[in-house]
Amino acid sequence: MSQALSERIKSLPASATLAMAAKARELKNEGKDIIGLSLGEPDFNTPDFIKEAAIEAINADYNSYTPVDGYVELKEAICEKFKRDNGLDYAPNQIVVSTGAKQSIANAVQVLINPGDDVLLVAPYWVSYSAIVILAEGNPIEIRSDIETDFKITPAQLEAAITPKTKLVMLNSPNNPSGSMYSKEEYEALAKVLEKYPNIYVLSDEIYEHINYDNATPFSFAAIPSMFDRTITVNGLAKAFAMTGWRIGYLGGPAWLAKACTKMQGQVTSGTNCIAQRAAITAVRASVGKIKYMVDEFDFRRKRIIELVEDIEGFNVNVPKGAFYIFPDISSFFGKKLNGTLIENASDFAMYLLEEAHIATVTGDAFGCPNNIRISYAASLEEIEEAIRRIKVAVS
Repeated sequence: MSQALSERIKSLPASATLAMAAKARELKNEGKDIIGLSLGEPDFNTPDFIKEAAIEAINADYNSYTPVDGYVELKEAICEKFKRDNGLDYAPNQIVVSTGAKQSIANAVQVLINPGDDVLLVAPYWVSYSAIVILAEGNPIEIRSDIETDFKITPAQLEAAITPKTKLVMLNSPNNPSGSMYSKEEYEALAKVLEKYPNIYVLSDEIYEHINYDNATPFSFAAIPSMFDRTITVNGLAKAFAMTGWRIGYLGGPAWLAKACTKMQGQVTSGTNCIAQRAAITAVRASVGKIKYMVDEFDFRRKRIIELVEDIEGFNVNVPKGAFYIFPDISSFFGKKLNGTLIENASDFAMYLLEEAHIATVTGDAFGCPNNIRISYAASLEEIEEAIRRIKVAVS
């Protein structure tokens, strides 16, 4: 009975991406020809060299409970990765392996945030950030950006949002949903603001770091010397290595925070899957060249989908530097009727595309940007071209 549910779960919003995917599956089961461009999931198989490492682990009889914070060998490999790719010096006791980067983020927020603490979400932000903060009884505070600024905030905006209750800032670059990427200089300018507030921490979500284009170079916030001890760096294998279902994420941060996250995880899930962890050792140690074929294909699709969307009147799109989404501004349709349907906001527009064109996207409201929708190009070129053709017909 719903009245028996806790206030905590009643106040928790459902994931907009998962809700749209569920609605799309429902229509598909009714026989509708739905093209799903709502989920952030690579349409590639996990590379063979990673699968082979998993098979070897199975044959070597890895089947027991794992250490809560991850196998030592995996944590050592993650330390090597942080040094190699990000210039970050972490020790194994500063690493916690979790069941996906989402759990890494949730762990960090749970151990840092007290009821009433403010958490600054740099919009657009991944849909689960606000829900994770709400679950910790914190206050999610949006700092908004838009397409005119390439979906990036300024130091002045950051400073204006800080209050005596601010405890944490959550950053994500390359960004989901916009694909925008902060440069080293842009992050250093934000750090100059935060240097004045020594009790504010930063969570840097870098899950898309290996999916980048046009020679753009991802930069880790923790690589700024003054911010290293106050930054929690989160990453994982789902996106770049096409390992979404393997559920491997990890964080690097101060040893005291890693210890607290291990304590939290020990009472929730305990250690991550043993076979996935053994395969992850191979993945983390692999060179970026091993996944270049996937990034090259995403880049080709990126250029094609932008070319097609730019031809739709009323769509305004930036050029993403990373991830595999476009985030067009569709506010020109607000207040208008499309085939008899009044479009008042981005949620109306996304639902209209699903029902009229049978294309699943995600409303920008879920990401803190109410003028946009997210369209994933982690789909085949044929699906992308047909989807944009249908959208163009539906809005013309």
